[in-house]
Order: sequence, then structure tokens, then C-alpha cells
Amino acid sequence: MKENYLAKWLNNELSEQELEEFRATPEFRSYEKIVATASALEGPAFDAEAALERLRTKRGGSGGRVIAMRPWMRWVGVAAALVLMLGSTYYFMNRPEWVEAGYAQHTETQLPDASEVMLNAGSEITFNKKHWEGHRRVTLQGEAFFKVAKGKTFTVETEAGEVTVLGTQFNVLQRDDLFVVSCYEGLVRVDHAGRSVELPAGTSFRLVAGRIDTSEIMAASAPSWTRNESSFRSMPLAFVLQEFERQYNVEVEARNLDLTEFYTGTFSNTNMNLALQSISAPLQLAYEVHGNKVLFYAKGPR
Repeated sequence: MKENYLAKWLNNELSEQELEEFRATPEFRSYEKIVATASALEGPAFDAEAALERLRTKRGGSGGRVIAMRPWMRWVGVAAALVLMLGSTYYFMNRPEWVEAGYAQHTETQLPDASEVMLNAGSEITFNKKHWEGHRRVTLQGEAFFKVAKGKTFTVETEAGEVTVLGTQFNVLQRDDLFVVSCYEGLVRVDHAGRSVELPAGTSFRLVAGRIDTSEIMAASAPSWTRNESSFRSMPLAFVLQEFERQYNVEVEARNLDLTEFYTGTFSNTNMNLALQSISAPLQLAYEVHGNKVLFYAKGPR
């Protein structure tokens, strides 16, 4: 809808084509109801002649220019206020719920159907509580482990694709160009770029460095980060260092390193010194810690 259609409609200035376009908008019915309500209101009585005489008396009888107001103008303010009130009410009744896990944090929350979600550090979810019963949908940024209660279809939406289940336990990781879904119980469907893949328990879908594959996961009831360990299988070093930043809330600098090099291993989320050794040793890296900053660089002359 063009921005000036509402004002022109209130002033009966829309052309037939504009009026047809305006009536086709989803907002038109709401505006029509608001104006109908406003028209039913009785405005305060106003004696124009008496008001003009008072104004002349106050000014010592001097004349002046009087501009006649259009009758509908007094209701424009009322209609605009009602439109604003209706929009605000709709927003607050339908605004999404938001749950976040900050850096160096894990956050657990329960959804309206008693499904459980555990968020990894630097992650967040949003969902609509009001419409939850008919539309179990969560939007995820980052990484989360889900234990979904039995019921209607449950969908996790990410920038890289969607994950759909009926009732199961699974982990979703989506950061930048990484998208990894691991099923721990039940059956999960992953939709990515027009392709659908079904994952039984014990398997994962991976989109890493532009390559897609499905593989088995280690026997476990939940991902390692829920047990305070970050595990990686052939993941770019850039992602590993970013995860280290999230788990310890530090600033990492990588100097003269190939950040596309793949890393396989595990580091502790609770012991920083041990984590530093776990990252640096397999790749033969050196590191320095200066307060809240960590520098990784290749061993040898600097």
C-alpha cells in the first residue's frame, strides 16, 4: 500500500484505480472498521459564530481571515489514534518470545508444550507463544539441543534450512555457512536448498565448507557441549577459534594461520588452560594470553 493512500481515502481523493488497489490491501478492512467507529462518535457541540465573536472581542474587534475546516478533519486525529492503538495492541499480543545464551553461558528453557531447549553460548531462539498450539515453530540463531514433546509437527527454522520432527531429541548448529543437524532419538527431516534428508537416530547432516554429507555420530544421548566439552570433526579452524571465544568470552586473534585448515578434536569449556593446549597441540600452534585477549600463531620464529 502506498503511504498516502490512507490520507487520500479519508479525504475522498483516491482515483477509482487507487481505491481498488487500497481495498485489496489487508489493512483496508481494519481501517474501514476504525473509521466506522469514529463516525459513530459524537463530537462536542461547537458554535462557530459565538467563537468568532469571542475572538473578535478579544482582539478589539479587528477582523481576520477565517479558514473553514472540512467536517472530516476533526475525525482524522481520532482515526489515526485508533490505527496506532490497534497496531500497538496487535504487536504486543503477537510479539515473539526471545531466549538468549550469552558468551560463556548455557541457557535452558521450556516451550509452551513442555518441549525443552538448551542453548549453547552465543545463541538465541524466538517463538510465538500465542499461536504455539497450532504452529510449533522456533527460529534459531546459533546452536541448540532440543527435546521435543510428542504432538504436532515441530519445526526449527534457520537461515540455512529447516528441521522438522514430531517428537524427538536433536541438535541444530547454524553459524555463517555451517549447518549441522544431529539426531539422537526418533527421526528428523532436514530441508536445505530444495533438498530433503531424513535422519534416523545416530546420524547427522553436515554442510561444511560448501560440502554436504551425512554420517554417523558417536553413541551418546546428547551433544558434547551439554557436558561442557566442545567436540569437532573436520571443522575449519576459524569456527573452532570462534567457538573458543564464545565459550570463554574472550577476544581471539589468529596471526599468520590458515583458518580454513580442518581441526578434529575436543576442548574443555570449563578449563581454559586445558582448552588452549587441546587446540594448539594437534595443529602445532603457539599461543599467548594477555588479559581477555588470546593470540594464536604458528610455532617458530616470529
